[in-house]
Amino acid sequence: MTENLLRGLRAAALTGTLVLSSGLAMAADPIKLGVLEDQSGDFAAATIGKVHAIQLAAEEINKAGGIAGRPLELVIYDTQSDNTRYQEFMRRVLQRDKVDAVFAGFSSASREAYRPIVDQMNGFAFYNNQYEGGVCDAHMIVTGAVPEQQFSTLIPWMMEKYGKNVYTLAADYNFGQISAEWVRNIVKENGGKMAGEEFIPLGVSQFSQSIQNIQKVKPDFVVTLLVGTAQASYYEQAAAANVNLPMASSVNVGQGYEHKRFKPPSLKDMYVTTNWIEEIDDQKSKEFTAKFKAKFPNEPYVNQEAENSYLAVYLYKQMVERAGSTKRDEIRKVIAKGDVCMEAPEGKVCIDPKSQHMSHTIYLAHVDGNHKISFPKVWQDIKPYWLGDAGCDLTKKDPMAQYTPSNPPPKN
Repeated sequence: MTENLLRGLRAAALTGTLVLSSGLAMAADPIKLGVLEDQSGDFAAATIGKVHAIQLAAEEINKAGGIAGRPLELVIYDTQSDNTRYQEFMRRVLQRDKVDAVFAGFSSASREAYRPIVDQMNGFAFYNNQYEGGVCDAHMIVTGAVPEQQFSTLIPWMMEKYGKNVYTLAADYNFGQISAEWVRNIVKENGGKMAGEEFIPLGVSQFSQSIQNIQKVKPDFVVTLLVGTAQASYYEQAAAANVNLPMASSVNVGQGYEHKRFKPPSLKDMYVTTNWIEEIDDQKSKEFTAKFKAKFPNEPYVNQEAENSYLAVYLYKQMVERAGSTKRDEIRKVIAKGDVCMEAPEGKVCIDPKSQHMSHTIYLAHVDGNHKISFPKVWQDIKPYWLGDAGCDLTKKDPMAQYTPSNPPPKN
């Protein structure tokens, strides 16, 4: 075993012990949650907070008596931003550790690496991440925001404010490619045109050619769908080259808190649609941020994926208690009623029974030249409507597939 793998195994054992210690008065067998997230590797900056949020929620639930009197036990592995580890650990938590549900994955590539295993083993997984949308799979609950919540709000707003000539810079895997398709379609529907479109391999950190391409065609704004530590190098390089164009994104700031990690004005005039970030200044949000930082004082930022993961544990608690069971089929009967909702730090959220995705409050976050955040627009209660409208209905049929605007589910 590698040292990192041993460290992941030790972390899993330690976390299980710590979480159970707060619920020793509960005599019933624990409910076990697998947690497969990147605590090291290219995506770690955005995902360590997801693990911490799950730990925070589990601790709170155990102190309040657990789930139907049963304590939560977390089985945590560090997937190290490595898709083969997702597959290895998914098999391990389902077969050997026999967890009741799994919270797993940051990148869409990692989700699609483990999803067939969950399907094959009849598991139950939560994907607590913003993503490109389209997964219609009864073995999955998605608590992150999707394109009809982020791009359908963001892109028309940007086109009205800045112009209709758009350039997309996206990570070259399923997230970036499908997200760029959404952007392309929305730009066309709103009378705009694509000045250019580039797909950047993960791990690339040099953007001089892309910057030259953007400067040559002079778009009104750039849609940045860049992912990971390496690709985030674009922002400082673009600022140094005086690109000086507004940017729009569904991932930056809300996930990787680039406005905190890079010096101003690297992210000047970045606009992001996010369902939650720590700068949101209402009572529920401030309370969540305060207790998160009290437990994890060294956490540099509380991002939207931390909130998604925190609320997912509470949604799971509600579903298990209402179902009277941890069995997926029984939980899905509860979901089918259409009233699995909760008051989250962002506001009220509900699970759509057709797609098993979640409604969100969507905040338009603007980064100014000093990297301060403001919210020029808020959209309340945006439903994850596209999959259901397109033909996905998990209350009737489970295709276990991912669809795109150009490859929608069959309507039959």
